[in-house]
Amino acid sequence: MPRIVLCPELGDRWLPSLVVLDRLDELDQEFQDVEARLADPALIADQARYQQVTKRYRELEPIVERARELRRRRGDLEAAREMLSDAAGDDREIVRTEVDEAEAAIVRLTDELRMLLLPHDPNDERNVIIEIRGAEGGEEANLFARDLFEMYRAFAARQGWSVDLLSSDPSDLGGFNEVTFALKGDGVWARMHHEAGPHRVQRVPITESQGRVHTSSATVTVLPEAEEVDVELAPNDLRVDVYRSSGPGGQSVNTTDSAVRVTHLPTGIVVAMQDEKSQIQNRAKALQVLRARLLKAEQDRQSAEASAARRGQVGGGGRSEKVRTYNFKENRVTDHRIGLTVYRLDKVLAGDLGDISDALVADEQARRLAEAT
Repeated sequence: MPRIVLCPELGDRWLPSLVVLDRLDELDQEFQDVEARLADPALIADQARYQQVTKRYRELEPIVERARELRRRRGDLEAAREMLSDAAGDDREIVRTEVDEAEAAIVRLTDELRMLLLPHDPNDERNVIIEIRGAEGGEEANLFARDLFEMYRAFAARQGWSVDLLSSDPSDLGGFNEVTFALKGDGVWARMHHEAGPHRVQRVPITESQGRVHTSSATVTVLPEAEEVDVELAPNDLRVDVYRSSGPGGQSVNTTDSAVRVTHLPTGIVVAMQDEKSQIQNRAKALQVLRARLLKAEQDRQSAEASAARRGQVGGGGRSEKVRTYNFKENRVTDHRIGLTVYRLDKVLAGDLGDISDALVADEQARRLAEAT
């Protein structure tokens, strides 16, 4: 479908801001139809269909609001330009200001519409499952894995998301060899998928007697949470083993065989859970994580990246590979993907990730817009 320049008179200033008018008219009509359907008692009685229509209403609402405002601002611009030709003195300056404001609003609204009309990430509506593992650096890497977990838990509280700890493997000094948890809430995928990759820490470990700074790393994997309808698990494809759960150092923490290990035979993916006292609960959590891993693998395959995308998230976990560095001596956090550095590591680790997260989201949006132009 061809692009249409809304206001050619703006010249080069307008070139980055193009939208398809016909498409906006179609969406406005669809929005009106959806709005009318929501008042239908028959639809309200069918909760499954009602939720689907409500979801579509929420998707269309910001687009239609901006499209209608864009039409109003175009009308304002046309009227102001007509007035400008007859105005003089102070009145001309006032009208000139109205013209400038209308032009700026049109550019802003059109750019916002271009973003809203981009194809949605298929995971935008999903919650996430996050896996953090200590990588290089021994026990210091495990302690850093715990720091990252606490950072994300605090960030989730600021965002109004819920945190569900699925499994944890504590290390001897109170860190995590591995920890898996789910985050649920609005916009959780849009922000958290940027956290995937190797995270590097530079600090004096508690095990260091000479006061030397060490570099360690932990890996973060972010998976879209899958529903049962997204991934069908055939019973014959699963091997479920039960065993007695254990804590750090191998000590028994449960006298019953409540821990569960699920192996997906076609892919060889293994998920183990032992945090819950109930075998049924551990099995349910293991299947939850398994579905998420299988969904991600299938999405990777469909995008011609196969399972390399997941390996690309975590890399090898080496100190030279990193998406972000946390330097304690300088109180510095650097995100290497966008070249952003902030000198408030203490606040970032306390969950104040907003600025970094906003910058990563903005960078992704800019890249998507550039690709669509």
